[in-house]
Amino acid sequence: MKILLAVDGSPYTKRMLAWLATHDEWLATPHHYTVLHVVPMIPPHAASMFSADDLKTYYDDTAEAVFKPIRKFTARHDLATAYVSKVGHPPEVIAKQAKKLGTELIIMGSHGHGNLMNLVTGSVATQVMARTPVPVLLVR
Repeated sequence: MKILLAVDGSPYTKRMLAWLATHDEWLATPHHYTVLHVVPMIPPHAASMFSADDLKTYYDDTAEAVFKPIRKFTARHDLATAYVSKVGHPPEVIAKQAKKLGTELIIMGSHGHGNLMNLVTGSVATQVMARTPVPVLLVR
């Protein structure tokens, strides 16, 4: 199964990885994981003050800071894993990458703010579910 792990480096990502570690069926060999981190784009007016190389370095370093502990986790569990970082609006990018990669399941941590907060702001998880037909497994 092709599984997309949408990660942001938060405690909710750590909780999702801990959940995976306690469920052997998700750590089985036939699964292939893609770890995706979406770095929010720096607004154009602010980005114009930096060189293209500086922006790329910032985006790459931000993603690598999120990937570093996850690389240890996937190595420890001997998981076939690809790492992808993108820049943009997280819900939109996650849905597009899931389609592009032929993902069969998206797993992500959820903040669990509740219905009122989601009504006001809309969570990334809610927006991902609205944008993709791929099943989404949320770990709180």
